[in-house]
Amino acid sequence: MNVTKSETQAISRIDTFKLVGAGAIVVVALAAFYLFSNHSLLVRVLGLLAAGVAAVVVALQTAPGAEILEFLQGSRAEVRKVVWPTRAETTQTTLIVIVMVVVMGLLLWLLDVLLFWLVRLVTG
Repeated sequence: MNVTKSETQAISRIDTFKLVGAGAIVVVALAAFYLFSNHSLLVRVLGLLAAGVAAVVVALQTAPGAEILEFLQGSRAEVRKVVWPTRAETTQTTLIVIVMVVVMGLLLWLLDVLLFWLVRLVTG
């Protein structure tokens, strides 16, 4: 299927209108949230959340939105492939890191004391 340049521009124009529409939904929802401040906070928050969901649905109907959705699905598949460490491995690694931090802290403290002693020796 060949897609001409004018068809690509028309598609991108439609996507632009959809994204602007999604942004307009969010702006109108925010304005309504503050305009109806005398109404229940729960109702206003639920309306804001509903408008946010509607804006996301509209944005996902665009080419960039489809790419983002595909990326998120690929990321989820990759996270499932990760071999996570066991609790024992995590505990051992954490303890090793803590011990190394303490050892390095002591070594740096000793170096500081030694250098301070040398400077006092040289300067009198």
